Amino acid sequence: MKVLLDTHTFLWFIAGDAKLSQNAKNLINDLANDKFVSVVSIWEIAIKFGLGRLTLTDKFEALFPNQLIINGFEQLAIENDHFYEFIKLPQLHSDPFDRLLIAQAIAEKMSVISVDAAFDDYSINRLW
Repeated sequence: MKVLLDTHTFLWFIAGDAKLSQNAKNLINDLANDKFVSVVSIWEIAIKFGLGRLTLTDKFEALFPNQLIINGFEQLAIENDHFYEFIKLPQLHSDPFDRLLIAQAIAEKMSVISVDAAFDDYSINRLW
């Protein structure tokens, strides 16, 4: 299965945070799954970290690409077809980062690992 980690899912996983559900941990640790972290999440982390709204377990420069390599995550770039999906999405979720993750999941036929129930308003498979 191809799974896309939401930004908080990625951060909670690498920090060993108890907020991450056991099912989410199992999906991420399952070697049969192809796991992706979007450049959208990296961008969101950089913005929040730069504004002082996010504390990281390591230097930003050490997170990327180190945590991707260590955990076997693939980085998902933003492609034109992701934007095509993005502009078709209804404005049901106010966070543009999340809407772009949703658009990527639709375009790439991926499930999303996220605690955010607002993702359920879109035609994606949210796992938690």
